[in-house]
Amino acid sequence: MRFPIAAFPEQGLFTLRLIVGLLMLTHGYPKLNMLIDGGVISFPDPFGLGAQFSLILVIFSEFVCSIFLILGFKTRFAAIPLAVTMFTAAFIFNGQNSFAKKELAILYLAVYVTLILAGGGKPAITKE
Repeated sequence: MRFPIAAFPEQGLFTLRLIVGLLMLTHGYPKLNMLIDGGVISFPDPFGLGAQFSLILVIFSEFVCSIFLILGFKTRFAAIPLAVTMFTAAFIFNGQNSFAKKELAILYLAVYVTLILAGGGKPAITKE
């Protein structure tokens, strides 16, 4: 017998998209405030682009792209910067740290790769 919820993959993807978008906002919003406050920016610069520019890229990813996920606006494209950010956090920034330090970023990365491959489900502002 098939579990009845399996008949609703679009709603499952929507739920995943909504929850992970809201959770990632809790990471992006403090970084946005850090930029707005205008103080000295102390932020990792793993690619040599400068701390402020690296912070702006992460804010775009974690804050702006998370809002796009929540709304269902170009979900697959919005998930790409988020996946890149989580890959960087897990394997470059925390590359030498224990698995426990990488685990959350890897979990987010897995969700974003899933959304890139499967889309964000319905409802959404734009079609995939």
